[in-house]
Amino acid sequence: MKHLISKGLFVAVAMVFMVGCAAQGPQKPFSEFAPQPLDASQYSLKHNNFLVILDGSSSMEEMFNGNQKFDIAREFVGRMNQTLPEMGQVGGLRSFGHKPSVSGDPTMMLYGMEPYTAQGFAAGLTKLTGTGGNSPLYRALGAAIGDIDGKSGTTALLIVSDGEKMSPKTTAAAQALKDKFGDTLCIYPVLVGDDKEGQALLQSISDIGGCGFVSEASQTLSSSAMVNFVKNVFLTAGTPKYVPSVVKDSDNDGVPDDRDKCPDTPPGVEVDADGCPLDTDGDGVYDYLDKCPGTPAGAKVNPMGCWVLGDLLFDFDKSDIKPTGYADLDDVVGILNRNPEMNIVLQGHTDSKGKDAYNQALSMRRAQSVRTYLVNKGIIADRMKCEAYGESMPAASNDTEFGRSLNRRVQLMPVK
Repeated sequence: MKHLISKGLFVAVAMVFMVGCAAQGPQKPFSEFAPQPLDASQYSLKHNNFLVILDGSSSMEEMFNGNQKFDIAREFVGRMNQTLPEMGQVGGLRSFGHKPSVSGDPTMMLYGMEPYTAQGFAAGLTKLTGTGGNSPLYRALGAAIGDIDGKSGTTALLIVSDGEKMSPKTTAAAQALKDKFGDTLCIYPVLVGDDKEGQALLQSISDIGGCGFVSEASQTLSSSAMVNFVKNVFLTAGTPKYVPSVVKDSDNDGVPDDRDKCPDTPPGVEVDADGCPLDTDGDGVYDYLDKCPGTPAGAKVNPMGCWVLGDLLFDFDKSDIKPTGYADLDDVVGILNRNPEMNIVLQGHTDSKGKDAYNQALSMRRAQSVRTYLVNKGIIADRMKCEAYGESMPAASNDTEFGRSLNRRVQLMPVK
């Protein structure tokens, strides 16, 4: 019943689109479409993921066979969405070229990448309401690397476009995608219109993919043709790998157990398509555990995600840097040179032995020693601020000598 409601909702949305297009001028009515349901129990997924890239550039305003090419493209994607069964695959919809009122960006994500539902995909399609601008397909292909990266299994990339007025960078961008994902990526261009150069470009992109094929949108709009298209691109006959009625999501993170690489995620924690908590700064510490977000790439962090120089520890009552800490400090120099806009705060710390006031001054001397080393390596002093925390913020227990040794430290905080 839920599946039927989703499909019905999309039909209503499609009718709104058709009324809007009619207001622009006489249009040839599209053929009637009655989705032919595919029994998910009879198929396996050919691809675990799919991404549709939809052309919304100004060339799509041209007419073809009595309809605006943009309307043909959108009708094709909508009918595909009504036919494709929900089998636990990850889906996405990206566009390129837009009228300014839609987006000022050359490409934007309209839906996903997330567990596919026809209703969610249809809602994403409604966001692309008009055409405009140039045809930066190469930018959409570049962005697709980030969309697909990290997804398990294979991916089908569908490009729905007339192929016109494309940058010379387009095929290079397609090749970069293929180089990145290899045999896990198949490309399925869908030609809208009959432009010969556009057809040749889409064919060359398909050839780069190596395991896809080119289709014509206007020849794939009937119910039977769309069923064949969906079968050929998305499905393989046989026992399904994913059966919605028996799939569990034990940690309620929205990712079924059979695809969840990080089971038992705490309630309310945002996850990616693989069910793992986000790690926005890429330091290996999940966002919900990260006490120091924004750590620069390459920085060594402690279990709380804070930039700490593991080998830069001080002897008791000392502020001079030991040779074992030079390598860590040289890594800091490299990070700062790669990020010239970044400033840092050097936070000095001590163990709990001694008086508070003495430890406060000692922690400042340790931070200043680090700054002096970095200045001697060419880092401008004004990019570094020293702060003293004494014994007030221990990283480990002060009850053991080992714990106290970890507390005699300098911690770095990036500031932009």
